[in-house]
Amino acid sequence: MENKTVIILGSSRKNGNTTKIVDEISKEHNIDVINLSDYTISYYDYESKNIGDDFLPLIRGIIEKYDTLIFATPIYWYNMSGIMKVFFDRISDLIRIEKETGRKLRGKKIGVITNSHDNEIEESFYIPFQKSADYLGMEYLGHAHYNANILNQQTKIELTFI
Repeated sequence: MENKTVIILGSSRKNGNTTKIVDEISKEHNIDVINLSDYTISYYDYESKNIGDDFLPLIRGIIEKYDTLIFATPIYWYNMSGIMKVFFDRISDLIRIEKETGRKLRGKKIGVITNSHDNEIEESFYIPFQKSADYLGMEYLGHAHYNANILNQQTKIELTFI
């Protein structure tokens, strides 16, 4: 498989700042985008009552088709968006009930795109992404943060880790 990349977009607004950033990066680098708001993904459930939602088919497709996953999220209350958090929580299904699928994450790469109304954010924000990558045997490539207040047509949107 060639090095195929996907941006997994987790935002509550379909046309918000995170989407604008992702659209620009996607066009420039010819990267596919999966918008989590297009799917029905339930909260993690120890009894797996949510097994019929969109998560397992979606993650199976991502794992089969891509080897670099870039997670894009606005920063809500110093954390990733709720929809992104639910997606991350559901990765637990790959450890408990879909172990063979989960093992296929090994060797894949991840990166993170964030935006907020600040120029910089604390590095500790990225710990869940870094630790998850480490736990799953994935390579953490890095992250890029953008200030939503200064996004305009002159803003250079680039990712150094692609």
